[in-house]
Amino acid sequence: MSTTTAPVDNGVNTEALLGARDALREAPAAAQFTWRATSEWVRGTHSKQTIDRFVGLGAEQQHKKAFVLEGDHPEVFASEDHAPTPVETVLAALAGCLTAGVAAVAQNRGIQLRSVKAVVEGDHDILGILGGDPEVRNGFNDVRVTFDIDADASKEDIAALVAQSQKRSAVFDALTNPTNVTVSVA
Repeated sequence: MSTTTAPVDNGVNTEALLGARDALREAPAAAQFTWRATSEWVRGTHSKQTIDRFVGLGAEQQHKKAFVLEGDHPEVFASEDHAPTPVETVLAALAGCLTAGVAAVAQNRGIQLRSVKAVVEGDHDILGILGGDPEVRNGFNDVRVTFDIDADASKEDIAALVAQSQKRSAVFDALTNPTNVTVSVA
């Protein structure tokens, strides 16, 4: 008796990803990307960020459409709560990057996912950003990511998916390692 195993389909084209990786190894200058977001103030603490263009593969690139994210602060900050706070958007970016990584690694390893959920929480003493205590940093004090993954894999294999996703996550790296940031006025 023979059994056939259904092909794994998590919606990730790993053949194309691995092909791109191999091609970029041969042309490392093309691997240099510049991501871009433009922010425009609306009113109060409300702003709109547009993401539509980036530089990569040696040329200016354009997304299929412009993406607009909004940022604001909640009413408890004496704001109008039109959108999530920028720090919540950072948490969402981390969740999205790690979740995408889990899907890509699972596809590459032949693991079928049924569901993936990440809950990301960040502890933040806001006395820093409010100028209430100069000894308190402005950013997160601690960030926790908890995954709930249902897949055709052992707990050890699922843990390895998450570890590899974390290892390759650009957002995780940006949050856990110093990054040079230059701010200027045109």
